Amino acid sequence: MPLKKIKVIAFDADDTLWVNETFFRRAEDEFCQLLQEYMPKEEANKLLFDVEMQNLPLYGYGIKPFTLSLIEAAIKIANGDMKIGLIEKLIEKGKQMLQEPVELIDGIDDTLDELSKRYRLVMATKGDLLDQERKLIKSGLERHFHHIEIVSDKTEKQYSKLVKHLDITENEFLMVGNSLKSDILPVLNIGAYAFHIPFHTTWVHEMVNGEIKHPNFRSFDKASELLQVL
Repeated sequence: MPLKKIKVIAFDADDTLWVNETFFRRAEDEFCQLLQEYMPKEEANKLLFDVEMQNLPLYGYGIKPFTLSLIEAAIKIANGDMKIGLIEKLIEKGKQMLQEPVELIDGIDDTLDELSKRYRLVMATKGDLLDQERKLIKSGLERHFHHIEIVSDKTEKQYSKLVKHLDITENEFLMVGNSLKSDILPVLNIGAYAFHIPFHTTWVHEMVNGEIKHPNFRSFDKASELLQVL
């Protein structure tokens, strides 16, 4: 792999720079507990996921769309026969998630610090603009990045636009992230490089079946391992 050509390294944010998915899984568990008198946990969880998928094209990704889906799913589960206090609890849960402290992934700060000495670093993430900007500022990692890219979704078209904006070619671009679906496959499809660092919890929507075999792909256990090849 001719890694010497790489000029720009882009990092995903959620579950690559800082912990994110853990908060959503916790909220899902609390949601199911609140609705347990109306529906068993497994069924409630599935209905919530279905609602999220239906709303994704309208709302996009992030905590605020998730909160709206919590409320809609709760109304469906209870057939509209529920106390307003339950809706208030779900709204409060969404606000709580937006105020969670930012917990950095182990070793990411030192890794970014070292890589920024030799490469242009970019944060490339999807989701709510206000929330992602808030987390970036609270993380203290902003100083490492040459450019910040926050998009509604990560597609081949979006990555190609980013590469063009950075005034580089695809073989000079490397993406690092935890999601095979969002951070790896579309990047490989445009001819760039992609490094996968799995997070212990992955949203079902982001899962990919099968093994990835591609000359521009590598997988690592933790961020600090990047320094062994870059």
